Amino acid sequence: MSNSLAIGKVEVPGRVWIAPMTGVSDLPFRETATRLGAAYVATEMVACAEFARGRPDVVRRAAVGDGLPLMVVQLVGRDPGFMAQGARMAADAGAQIIDLNFGCPAKEVTKGAASGSALMREPDLAEALVAAAVQAVDAPVTVKMRLGWDDDSRNAAEIARRAVDAGAQAITVHGRTRCQFYKGQADWEAVAAVKAAVGVPVLVNGDIVDGDTARTALEQSGADGVMIGRGVYGRPWIAQAIEAALQGEGFHEPDARERLAIAVTHFRRSLDFYGRNLGLKMFRKHLASYIEAAPWPADEAARRAARAALCRLEDPAAIEDGLAALWLDDRRLAA
Repeated sequence: MSNSLAIGKVEVPGRVWIAPMTGVSDLPFRETATRLGAAYVATEMVACAEFARGRPDVVRRAAVGDGLPLMVVQLVGRDPGFMAQGARMAADAGAQIIDLNFGCPAKEVTKGAASGSALMREPDLAEALVAAAVQAVDAPVTVKMRLGWDDDSRNAAEIARRAVDAGAQAITVHGRTRCQFYKGQADWEAVAAVKAAVGVPVLVNGDIVDGDTARTALEQSGADGVMIGRGVYGRPWIAQAIEAALQGEGFHEPDARERLAIAVTHFRRSLDFYGRNLGLKMFRKHLASYIEAAPWPADEAARRAARAALCRLEDPAAIEDGLAALWLDDRRLAA
């Protein structure tokens, strides 16, 4: 199988993609994952209406950066006019792929804004949103969705077919319905119906955390690639590790010192991007994930205590010292 995917006119040099994740996929994280070999890392979802209105925190989420070889912005919303405007703004800023979110299950998105995976219940509007984005930009437009709203309405194949008819160049399917949220096991076999329905690349998403799960997901779904989400927490190198496994190649798993260097470099970039105070706040989710990936403490209670202690710290130097303690020696953090 080829190690690249053609998304319209854009060649993505890898078939292991990192999913857009709210509160995770900011620019410092995307830079970190890309530096560690990820071929595709999208922004966290960007509300197109607020983006079009220029709300500063939303504009910051859409930051594509200057050094990323592939820049992907994911938009969410239900107004075709705002979707078109958001797509134009993202493309003008340098985005090479525009992804539309039809998959977020969060209540504040599906109920309050009636977007994300709520669009699985509105095929006509979903198609109109894709058409609006496609007509607005030259960049390829893609869609990320779920299997459906619930088990009684698994309509991903229909939504995907209509999205492609409207001009979408790739489809990613999370193997759960909206009503499942993240419960149970992702149904990779169900994604096969989407692959059979469209003639563009399809990626399978959900519960993919290593080479074995990626290989099984590809076999069961027939998909062209995989998208990993929560499996990347604390392991921003995981896309390259899975890519190597799928190619039958070896991969050097970062040792303790290398993991520490990755975490510290990521942390410093966060402080640089956001400023000290906001950078500390925005990095805490990543900090907790890096602590979970540390070699010790193995005891869950001790790990929780270490996580709580580090996440309370306000001094960047103390945070770096605490990370070093977790990875490199046997000092315990005081709770």
